[in-house]
Amino acid sequence: MRHQLLGTARRFGVGVAAVAVTTALAAAAPFPTLASATGPSVRPSSLVDPLIGSSNGGNTYPGATLPYGMIAWSPTSTTGDQTSTGAANGYEYGATRIRGLSLTHVNGAGCNPGAAGDVPIMPFVGDVTSSPSADTKDAVYASNFSHADEKATPGRYTLGLASGATADLAVSKRAGVADFTFPADRPASLLFRVSNSLNGSQDAHVDIDTAHQKVTGWVYTGAFCGRRANGGVNNRKSYYKLYFSASFDRAFSSVGTWHDSTVSPGSTTASGGEGYATGADRAGRGSGGWVGFDTASDNDVRMRIGISYVSLGGAESNLRQEIAPHARVADVAKAGARAWDRELSTVRVDGGTPARRQTFYTALYHALMQPNLISDGDGRYWGMDQAVHRLARGQRAQYSNFSGWDQYRAQIQLLALLKPTVAGDFAQSLYSFAKQNGGIWDRWVHISGATHVMTGDPSAATLATFYAMGVRNFDYKGAFDSLVHQATVPNPDELSDAGCPGQCVGQRPNLAQYMTSHYAAQDACHCWGGAAETLEDAVADSALGQWAKLLGRDAEAKTFTERGAYWSNVFNPATGYIQARKLDGSWVTPFNPASDLGFAQGSAAAYVWMVPQDVQGLAEAMGGRETAATRLDGFFHTADGAWSVRGGDALRYDPTNEPDIHAPWLYDSLGQPWKTQATVRQILDTAYGTGPKGLPGNDDLGTMSAWYVLSALGIYPRTPGSADLLLGAPLFPKAVVDRPGRTDLVITAPEADDTHQYVDAVRLDGRDLTRAWTGAGLTLKGGRLDFRLATEPNTSWATDPGQLPK
Repeated sequence: MRHQLLGTARRFGVGVAAVAVTTALAAAAPFPTLASATGPSVRPSSLVDPLIGSSNGGNTYPGATLPYGMIAWSPTSTTGDQTSTGAANGYEYGATRIRGLSLTHVNGAGCNPGAAGDVPIMPFVGDVTSSPSADTKDAVYASNFSHADEKATPGRYTLGLASGATADLAVSKRAGVADFTFPADRPASLLFRVSNSLNGSQDAHVDIDTAHQKVTGWVYTGAFCGRRANGGVNNRKSYYKLYFSASFDRAFSSVGTWHDSTVSPGSTTASGGEGYATGADRAGRGSGGWVGFDTASDNDVRMRIGISYVSLGGAESNLRQEIAPHARVADVAKAGARAWDRELSTVRVDGGTPARRQTFYTALYHALMQPNLISDGDGRYWGMDQAVHRLARGQRAQYSNFSGWDQYRAQIQLLALLKPTVAGDFAQSLYSFAKQNGGIWDRWVHISGATHVMTGDPSAATLATFYAMGVRNFDYKGAFDSLVHQATVPNPDELSDAGCPGQCVGQRPNLAQYMTSHYAAQDACHCWGGAAETLEDAVADSALGQWAKLLGRDAEAKTFTERGAYWSNVFNPATGYIQARKLDGSWVTPFNPASDLGFAQGSAAAYVWMVPQDVQGLAEAMGGRETAATRLDGFFHTADGAWSVRGGDALRYDPTNEPDIHAPWLYDSLGQPWKTQATVRQILDTAYGTGPKGLPGNDDLGTMSAWYVLSALGIYPRTPGSADLLLGAPLFPKAVVDRPGRTDLVITAPEADDTHQYVDAVRLDGRDLTRAWTGAGLTLKGGRLDFRLATEPNTSWATDPGQLPK
């Protein structure tokens, strides 16, 4: 034991003597208080940099959007191929050429071309003499730009192009305004590239009304990563129309349309899509229209635009309701900044360096971008059954864009903690979608489409978490029964291999086999990977079990709690890892812990830790908590003790990979919480930061940003389906989580700085807390956590085996 302690202390940068001194002083040191705020009062929106995460694979977008907004007006970039963008979701910081400013985007999804990017609108300087769809290399109807001429703030985006044109954009929830300026005495046009969504389009249409100075139209499209190989034809489908209506403050000097390679000056209507294929099969296809302006006496063009997924009338109504007829960009931008300030001030932090405050509030900004509105101002929305619906009774909005496999691990918990009403409307939205989809809860919902992306049953984990964290404004009894049905009654789709791997249509693949064998068999799974599917379903079932217990449904609680332990059926004691199994019970061989055989976007070395619902059981399977903690040390460090927390090594932690992201917090359950504190701080300081590379990888609809926000506060969800919080070391001297209608959650850590990364003691509502977690009471009722931080680890705090979380 002494040798092991010595090695551990050195690995985490402290000596044994220092550990002993720190431990001895813990009881005697006074508990400091925070005398006053440590930083000036500023508007939180001014601390946000939307360009964070726009490089390094973060796949964020810098354009104008509001919290949970429908419209997200942002550039679509190009690297010389009209069927691609050079990045997922339309923007990459290193690609400084654009072919339009598109009306819709998804934040941080990790697949090129991502989703949405509907109706790029391009300010073009020059005469339109050929079809923009025929410009397959984006050589003519695109423009370079410099980041020196780009400015992004919450709700507003401004860009100057090398062509001399500029665009200044601001948005409400479902509408926007723009000022376009052009070089004087040069031909000036706006191109409406209606067919050129990121994933292509089945059809599109544009109408130009010269008498009323309007351009209207729609695009019929869909798909997430529609051209990725493993999705194939299964994901090349349309499931929504985006309608738009744009009006101008001045007459058009010229108009025209195009279809495929044919350009038609003077025409006012055109139709045609470009398809979901790629390269030669898609290039040169599509339709659109342009309107020109006389810049001799006035080189400024003002445009107002509304969008809807229901109808053209809905788009025009949304515009009328949300933006006044003569509102300027500055007016709309000011209102947008206020909306973001209200949302971001849900968490008020004091102190910390300017860089940390910017990183924190940008992460909070990205985390609260979604879910996204798809209902119009009148409450109508386009459903998953391809029909118009109205909001359920008591529901305020229909939301979509559910990257379930990602979000259920952190973003969902943050949403429930900060915005429980939004969380409830989102839960009701997902339940309504399921009812419209034959009772099937899809794991990755985009607008009104089931994309089937990833694996597992994240809807069960998500709604169980919402309920556990106090969210009640949804039909939780109906939703629970529906999710139980999906988890217990086989569906024909579950025996299909369509879309596999990555987009398998079955949401509980081969359920009958799973309920018989108690694991997903690799050779009969109809899923991405049998081992991963088993772990995901075990997490979902454990969450359903906890939900059932809270509902007083004892029979279901017993059944699903037992199913939550099925992870153990894919733990191979001979290798010490989670491993895929065949239907006959044999292990899939040869086995390599660095391999992803049987897993989804991760290795056996990563997935072995994905048992948040039963950490003590996992530790026992590994040979005890000490052995498990030593193995976990090796997951975050190389053999020589150096940190390895940036990814790139299949045997070690990857901060960009969802099955990994809870792993730093497992030390709390293993009785070594000081290692959680050191590991989390190392990740916060090295994998996250300011600038375009400030995210470690795909933000995945706010998931990685939510991880940062929670970790910076010194709290993290223990497991899906629970309101328990694990504790770390806060980054800021004080944070207040505003809980309307409830007691605020106040977190103080007066010593918080670059050197104080360890927890020396904690008080919960004035009483000493001797464990590294809190129960549901703090989450549900609010309260106060006071941390005393130290520069060296306290290896005696929160180590009592009888007080460890599960």
